Amino acid sequence: MLVIRADLVDAMVAHARADHPDEACGVLAGPEGSDRPERHIAMLNAERSPTFYRFDSMEQLRVHRAMEAAGEVPVVVYHSHTATEPYPSRTDISLAQEPDAHYVLVSTRDPVDHELRSYRIVDGLVTEEPVTIVEQY
Repeated sequence: MLVIRADLVDAMVAHARADHPDEACGVLAGPEGSDRPERHIAMLNAERSPTFYRFDSMEQLRVHRAMEAAGEVPVVVYHSHTATEPYPSRTDISLAQEPDAHYVLVSTRDPVDHELRSYRIVDGLVTEEPVTIVEQY
């Protein structure tokens, strides 16, 4: 189960809305050894595409180095789907490289309401998990 603060959900949704109609992507970092996202890191979609995302390799390296220096790990890896439900595509599954991370998808296909779902993706196996949104931990 993913337990996440409402302000982090709001930040992911705002990023997804701001980048719409292109997919948005980013990370929620948290302390190493925990399963608690603490910090939102919006990243650039190097593809600038409404149907695909890819982290810029140099930005990704900088972000991972900064997280490592701070004793953090990517607790959540997120991206948006602009015209479909928030379910991982075959490409999303093949790109999933963080076996301990929660993979959150935000759908912005509805201009008013968003859909948010979380998954674990390990060795190509996708498992949906419940999401609990809290005001604070």
